[in-house]
Amino acid sequence: MASKPSLWPLTTLLHRRTVSTLSTATTYTPPPRIHFATRPNPTLPRRRIKVYPPPPGPLTTDPISALTTAQIKALDPSGSRAELFSRQNPQAIRPGDIVYVRRKNGEPFSGVLLNIRRRGIDTSILLRDHLTKLGVEMWLKVYSPIIDSINLVQRKEKMARRAKLYYMRKPAHDFGPVRGIVSDWVRKSYAAKKGSADKASQS
Repeated sequence: MASKPSLWPLTTLLHRRTVSTLSTATTYTPPPRIHFATRPNPTLPRRRIKVYPPPPGPLTTDPISALTTAQIKALDPSGSRAELFSRQNPQAIRPGDIVYVRRKNGEPFSGVLLNIRRRGIDTSILLRDHLTKLGVEMWLKVYSPIIDSINLVQRKEKMARRAKLYYMRKPAHDFGPVRGIVSDWVRKSYAAKKGSADKASQS
């Protein structure tokens, strides 16, 4: 009686096939390298490429501050407006003062200074006045080219303890219209200028 062939497990067959594959030594031959000519025609003279020097480095480590200072100097050459709202100036305009602003493309506006927003070139002030018994507020740019002049009409008796006098919007603390105070100041300033001009002409 013929014996039946033995059946090997599948894992044993896979193991033998892997061992036989790894045992055979294979040599790797790299493909031939292709050399390209660096110059299409070596007989022609070499063309010199112009090399530009690197750009100069920044003159300051804070270019934003330098740009803001240059813009303020261009819009305010004398520095009078910057000094008028400087924190280091004891005679600067403070919240609570009455300010008179002349504009080149419109009527002048005056009112009580409620807030000073210091933002460099975008520094602005908030003035409050009454027109036809109605409270009106206006933001004005300090360094705007349309602003002709900013003048202090009347200083607050006591220095305000707050930097933002928004409580003056309430009826109990509202200052009211400043038209009469501003009219007297304009009249006196005009008379003073006229008197100084007359003295200059006589001399």
